[in-house]
Amino acid sequence: MTTNYNEGHRQRVVQKFMQYGGEVFADYELLELLLMQIIPRKDVKPLAKELLNRFGSLSAILRAEPEHLKQIKGVGDKTVVFLKTLLSISQRLSKEKINNQPILSDWNAILDYARMLYAGETVEKLRILFLNQKLQLMHTEIHQTGTVNHVPIYPREILKRALNLNASAIILIHNHPSGNPAPSKDDITATKEIEKLLNTIPIRMLDHLIIGQNHRFYSFRTSHS
Repeated sequence: MTTNYNEGHRQRVVQKFMQYGGEVFADYELLELLLMQIIPRKDVKPLAKELLNRFGSLSAILRAEPEHLKQIKGVGDKTVVFLKTLLSISQRLSKEKINNQPILSDWNAILDYARMLYAGETVEKLRILFLNQKLQLMHTEIHQTGTVNHVPIYPREILKRALNLNASAIILIHNHPSGNPAPSKDDITATKEIEKLLNTIPIRMLDHLIIGQNHRFYSFRTSHS
């Protein structure tokens, strides 16, 4: 009886998705649909709701450490790999929008890419986007990992890395897990120092973005969020 109910429920969820798409689904329903693909013959709605209650959002679930995910009963290695693969695909899709075209031609795509990189992060991380002469993205890397409210920024190390990669321009990005993207005094001081250093060589800093929550951000280039 339980098996028949589960199969009937799964079919209804799939039919609803095929008919209306994911926009009509609540977050737990989307997560349930995902979990159905890797956990057969089981009601996964309670697991979907428990994951959301524990981590708070879909992005936080995808970003969660594997050992934290596996603390939830019913989550094993297969489920963790599936979720992490989904995160990687989402990041690749965001990156594809800005590949092979000048960065400044679609600034919204840069913001979408940055938000995807920092979705669900609980500590501050400084990333650098390295650009070529055509201002196309060459390479993205995490330069420093900090704490919940601070990440160290070392201007001379950033300069050295940009020179090593033969970059023509860079974009700095870091996040404020607290949600407020307003720059700290340290952020402002470090940004000014980096600009001063880069002025001595032919490398441009196009922007320093701070990513907050709920689509909030701060741009040093435009000095507004």
